[in-house]
Amino acid sequence: WDPRHLYRSLFEGDEAAMETFLATVCTPEWNRGQDAGRPWADAIAGLIAEHPDQRELIEAYWERWPETLGDAIGPTVEVLAELDAAGVPLYALSNWSAETFPAARPRYPFLGRFDGIVISGEVGVAKPDRRIYEALLERHGLEAHSILFVDDVAENVAAAEALGIRSLRFIDGPALRRELVGLGLLD
Repeated sequence: WDPRHLYRSLFEGDEAAMETFLATVCTPEWNRGQDAGRPWADAIAGLIAEHPDQRELIEAYWERWPETLGDAIGPTVEVLAELDAAGVPLYALSNWSAETFPAARPRYPFLGRFDGIVISGEVGVAKPDRRIYEALLERHGLEAHSILFVDDVAENVAAAEALGIRSLRFIDGPALRRELVGLGLLD
């Protein structure tokens, strides 16, 4: 996922203007509000009230949201398939809007490999808030010390570790695979 997938077409090659818009209007912080459960209608209306001159670009974020999705990361999906084939129980914990996740799910068949998925927008809090990790543990009857958490954001890894969850910082698929082999989860 990356809003640039959509906005490159809307800014017609003007990367600087696009980056300014994404840094000052449809910011990562604003998007995290939806990941934490804020309804898109409220998010769009509030942002348009602040930036009425950017109305069409703001509305595009929601109306054309599927265009923000990129392709699955092949090497990572391969590692997921290996873990699944090895019988490793798999759970996903994702910062994602409850309103947009259902539209994305069919695009990524690998999501069907998970035994359970916890979406931040459904819980009402996003990583690194400890409550989302607790929701994962509670919903699926997991013990913190018995699972391995993998995430690309250092802050999220630190939050999991603070709860006693063994964690790895994701760099790329091949590095993840090497780490999992070292832990005995893959051959």
